[in-house]
Amino acid sequence: MRRPRMIATATAWLLLAAPAVAQQAPPLPVTAPLPPPPDRTPHAVALLADYRYDDLLWENDRTAHRIYGHALEAAEPPSGSGIDSWGKNVRWPFADRQLRTGDQHAYHGEGIDFYNVGTTRGAGGLGIWHDNKLWTSRNFVRHRILASGGDRADFTVDYAPWPVDTVRKVWETRRFTLPLGTHFTRMISTLSSDRPEPLLVGIGIGKRTTGQGAGELSVDRARGLLSWWGPDDPGHGRMAIAIRVDPRMIADVRADADNQLVLLRVTPGTPFVYYSGSAWSHGEGDFRTRAQWDDYAKGAALDFTIPKAGQ
Repeated sequence: MRRPRMIATATAWLLLAAPAVAQQAPPLPVTAPLPPPPDRTPHAVALLADYRYDDLLWENDRTAHRIYGHALEAAEPPSGSGIDSWGKNVRWPFADRQLRTGDQHAYHGEGIDFYNVGTTRGAGGLGIWHDNKLWTSRNFVRHRILASGGDRADFTVDYAPWPVDTVRKVWETRRFTLPLGTHFTRMISTLSSDRPEPLLVGIGIGKRTTGQGAGELSVDRARGLLSWWGPDDPGHGRMAIAIRVDPRMIADVRADADNQLVLLRVTPGTPFVYYSGSAWSHGEGDFRTRAQWDDYAKGAALDFTIPKAGQ
């Protein structure tokens, strides 16, 4: 596996603990290996798991994710619009075969789902910050897959209107794009409302989604970055999550009981771009320490312009 390019910077960091010394992650025991893949060619995929309450899966050669469909709300309450991130240590798609085992939380040799989203924002879900509280949608209600099986996974989802206290309603359409060769999914969110006033949008990283404790957070406002190095989960390893936003949109960086949050000023009806990245300490990218992940997350060259129609 190729190590990520390390990029130096003079930007000051808020570091809550010293980085650990790099160590090779010990192999995990394999439980019932997955059926072999159709081929081992790296490609990016997006698909609806209609066999599992309409989970929507997407992955590339570096990282894998899912969000939850409307059917899960009744089957496994509480359920919400946080983003799930899976550890992955192969270059070909594995998430669909992993989920079909019914035992996705075990390691079957290609990756694992041990990131517990719960009611948090997970790896980059959002909500509306009002009266010192984050007001969030339920699970997505519609989807459209734009590209799958080639050099990118690309799809849109709609979230039904949800209340922000008693003062307004908000609804959202979001586009997710994950090309090959990166740990970052680009998201284009368009939030609408029954009132024209600006919104304060909170994009979050769940605090207690793996292991014991809230993990370690680095903040670089100049780059619009929140970078999280999760606690060591015995038998599973660590998950690393990063959020990148346009620094010009930042109103504040703060936290609630469940999430580390970056707050953005957003105009209803005006789309904006942000990115969610993730990696696994046993997985693709060779991220074995917090410093390695922070350096990758702050060094990634990301574009916050809205793409032209058809792109």
